[in-house]
Amino acid sequence: MTDQDLHAGLIGIPGSRRELNTPVLVIDKPALERNILRMAQFAASKGVKLRPHAKTHKSIDIAKLQIAAGAVGLCCAKIGEAEALADGGVSTGLLITSPVVSAPAIARLVALNVRATDLMAVVDNPANVAALGQAAAAAGKPLKVVIDLDPGIHRTGVASPEAAVALFQAIKAEPGLIYAGLQCYCGMQQHIESFADRKANLEDRGAYIRSVIDALTAAGGRPPIVSGSGTGSHRIDAELGIFTEFQVGSYVFMDGQYLVCDIAGEGADQSPYEASLLIDARVVSANTPGMVTIDAGFKALSTDAEPPKVVDGAPEDSRYFFMGDEHGAILPPPGETPPGLAERVILGAPHCDPTVNLYDTYHVVEGDTLVALWPVSARGRSR
Repeated sequence: MTDQDLHAGLIGIPGSRRELNTPVLVIDKPALERNILRMAQFAASKGVKLRPHAKTHKSIDIAKLQIAAGAVGLCCAKIGEAEALADGGVSTGLLITSPVVSAPAIARLVALNVRATDLMAVVDNPANVAALGQAAAAAGKPLKVVIDLDPGIHRTGVASPEAAVALFQAIKAEPGLIYAGLQCYCGMQQHIESFADRKANLEDRGAYIRSVIDALTAAGGRPPIVSGSGTGSHRIDAELGIFTEFQVGSYVFMDGQYLVCDIAGEGADQSPYEASLLIDARVVSANTPGMVTIDAGFKALSTDAEPPKVVDGAPEDSRYFFMGDEHGAILPPPGETPPGLAERVILGAPHCDPTVNLYDTYHVVEGDTLVALWPVSARGRSR
């Protein structure tokens, strides 16, 4: 049965969150809306535009909330995410932040460009520039492209100011392409827990990004936009004055990896954003003294981060341990009583992006009442 079959009848019924079939992905709607508003207000106060990253939430409903709050568009990691958003009515200002290089993917990209407004894609290789230029010219609508800059992790992007200039010149040689600017996402710096250490790292990367901007400007290619930054770095990046727009993503949910970071230089417990993404689970076995088993394991939670925090439903300082595909263990502190059979346990999301990708539906709650079911619109759109 689908989530709609199971839970649509619970919408609007007081206390209905407790009746959900678990494990289930939950959004605290008031917290989500506060996070979206706070980021929008911060960006506006600094004169920076927002193009939030949809790879975090993969949701048409959340994308529309971000646009309503002032976002100029959305970033998408893959063309499949951009197609899903466009199909749902979010088709203006999309930026695909990973290179699109295969012939089938390029064909999809230029087709999307025909029906979208101000679509952009990143490039980091002259051969890819030529292929995109040819395809866009054949489709009859120029494609906007952004030079992707490697911040030092050697994943994607040009690796020097000289390479950026050469790529700019290759773009200008293609009538089917429009040079739109520069992208640099400093992913390694986002999760440095200490604000001071993160700031020092970002200042170093900022100097490098400026050298690339200067080289492009000297070659006649001053970037119309400089897109980048993230949830962990945006407060520092705003003061560095490099980026014209922020690609922040996880701020909407604030998973366990970000909650331990000092985002604003005021201590990790003073984050301007709050946890809004949760996983509700339930005790399914309680036969071993001092522990219980819940129905959320590898299939319900990402495993690339620390185990999830126990938010509610068990004694304070209880710990979660993976117990396989379907199960997890809850261990309360010595002397404390674990929750009983069939009782609900609420977990925080360990890493929001891959956790979200495990579910079809967000169960949106206000307090303990289910108020909406939102599809994870771009779930599995990894190509």
